[in-house]
Amino acid sequence: MMASIALFLLMAVSGREVTREIDVFQAMEMRSVIAFVMLLPFVYREGGFKAMRTGILPAHIARNIAHYVGQFTWLMGITMIPLAQVIAIEFTAPIWAALMAATFLGERLTWRKCVAIGFGLVGVLLIIKPGAVPLDPGHMVVLGAAFFFAVSFIATKFLTRTDSATKIIFWMLIIQSIIGLIPALRVWTWPSAGVWPWIFVIAFTGTFAHFCIAKALSYADATVAMPMDYLRVPLSAVIGYFMYSEGVDTLMAVGAALIVAGNLFNLRRPNASRIPQTPN
Repeated sequence: MMASIALFLLMAVSGREVTREIDVFQAMEMRSVIAFVMLLPFVYREGGFKAMRTGILPAHIARNIAHYVGQFTWLMGITMIPLAQVIAIEFTAPIWAALMAATFLGERLTWRKCVAIGFGLVGVLLIIKPGAVPLDPGHMVVLGAAFFFAVSFIATKFLTRTDSATKIIFWMLIIQSIIGLIPALRVWTWPSAGVWPWIFVIAFTGTFAHFCIAKALSYADATVAMPMDYLRVPLSAVIGYFMYSEGVDTLMAVGAALIVAGNLFNLRRPNASRIPQTPN
């Protein structure tokens, strides 16, 4: 999850740079096609294309339709509102994901997880300050992205029960390349030399961030793994401040502190000292 956080932050920066020049549909298509080539070493390591066969293709399709819509609206959002606000609003997604996991996957929603979710929600509200500032259309765009990301998270958790992380990403790139081909061709323009490095960065980070999430969800409950993603809110505020001169006010700082506190509380294991250690 920590690796996925770092990759998602870099994806946000590269996504903003890429969409300065090319359309979001084209950026998403190029990302999927290039990332597919990047994934091939992992595919061959697991046995090649035959090993990528899946018995739950409809679940992959549903997951990737939701993720494609979420990704499109998220990339639109980073062109409309400050980066920290994009990430903050996006972080209603782990809240919905944790609640969906408890409802549909049968995961326990313990009091510690509830505290982490509550702290995160309050922190997000302090950052976006609803009612204190005019609501930008970008806020609603990213809120829609958060909902579809939550659906994608839960579908990913379901897929990890039978399919490997590599297989999940393999089908993600194929399905999303098919979904986005025609929209991308309709707006296609050849990128300049200066934007190509950012295209490769967004392809790498957008793919392997999801690979890391799939691996994390194969090791832990979604209600444990996903609240960790709240750490992207304060980190994105720092990036926005230093790279784009986006201000950080007191409420944003307090909200970020609550998010971090909630995550640390959720990850703390009060009985760890009584758990026998396995000899090396």
